[in-house]
Amino acid sequence: MTSPAGPPVRRIAALLTGTAVLLSALAGCAGGAGSRSAGGEVTSITALDYYTDEPEHAQWGALLDECGRSAGVTVERTSVPGASLVPKVLQQISSRTLPDLLMLDNPDLQQIARTGALAPLDGFGIDADGFAEGIRSAGSYRGKVYGLAPNVSTVALVYDKDVLAEAGVAVPTTWDELKAAAAALTRPGRYGLAVDANATFEGTWQFLPFLWSNGGDERRLDTPEAAQALRLWVDLVNSGSMSKSVLNWTQADVHDQFVAGRAAMMINGPWRIPALNQQPGLHWDVAPVPVPRPGLTPVTPLGGEVWTVPGGPSKARQEKAARVLACLNTSSSMLTLAGDHFTVPSRTAVAAQYAERTPSMAAFVRSVAAARSRTAGLGVEWPAAATAIYTAVQSALTGERTPEEALGHAQRLATGG
Repeated sequence: MTSPAGPPVRRIAALLTGTAVLLSALAGCAGGAGSRSAGGEVTSITALDYYTDEPEHAQWGALLDECGRSAGVTVERTSVPGASLVPKVLQQISSRTLPDLLMLDNPDLQQIARTGALAPLDGFGIDADGFAEGIRSAGSYRGKVYGLAPNVSTVALVYDKDVLAEAGVAVPTTWDELKAAAAALTRPGRYGLAVDANATFEGTWQFLPFLWSNGGDERRLDTPEAAQALRLWVDLVNSGSMSKSVLNWTQADVHDQFVAGRAAMMINGPWRIPALNQQPGLHWDVAPVPVPRPGLTPVTPLGGEVWTVPGGPSKARQEKAARVLACLNTSSSMLTLAGDHFTVPSRTAVAAQYAERTPSMAAFVRSVAAARSRTAGLGVEWPAAATAIYTAVQSALTGERTPEEALGHAQRLATGG
């Protein structure tokens, strides 16, 4: 998770729309510039990712080097900006120059797997035992696992402990409690709650916990359950408990509002914890996203990158890449990455161990257990639904349409109707 904006914003809808359909005949197009020894032994493999920012670039480089050594190869790594990764991969598929080891943002996996360019991991003896169901789903296409994410993320409710205590407000767990708490915490110069409702996939990402936790479904947006979720956000803005500026805020902006004392609570992800820890006078904590009714479990979206092995003519190269991939997904690697990046280990038992040692991550760990892959329901059709959802949020929060009208329009957008 390089960017504070989180994984969903790295991908723009244009990356996944308008691309030519790539025939499965292009499978077997991997084969980077890695080398073999004189005896035919594979001594290096190539890898591609989008971890360009420091210290993340160096941290991942160190782990890839370590896993390369365990597999007996040098990892020749290339990192490109996030927005460039999918176009580069599509070009490499066409030119048959894919790397031996490929990282993808999890919602992009199905797009690439559909081309036939990736090898199923079970062919290398790699399984997903101990991974949460949502995480397995994020790396799967048509029932086969093509990618595994060592660590993942999601969103939760971050709140200012001092502000809530001063106002005598309990941490909200339901929508009614959230509305009451946000109203009680709002005063001149401070809103009760901050969210990201902008017109990007990031805005959709933040709305999904409310949609999904109420039984809403991206496959059918014009339902009462979806309208109720959107009505909650509309009510928060109309009551003054949430700023109208949420229409333009990124998750970084939401964070800035919170640390500046202009929001008492925010929806955000664990990638914000390092910056929160640098605010000595700010006493904050994290709770799961509030749910519609008592007793429900929040259903949040799953963020994170999966590592894959492209197909290719060299089985030996694939096997080396698979060994590195397996090493990235060991318990020790997961804990290393979690400690570096404040992410959640993908194996449930490892995540529980991490939550015990890092209490600020406990709410995120609990939420990941029920988190859902964004492509689980719609697969490669997800970007159209994501665009329709943030369009509906925008039109409802501006008052252009009622929640019901906005979501009816969104359903037509998503289905081309």
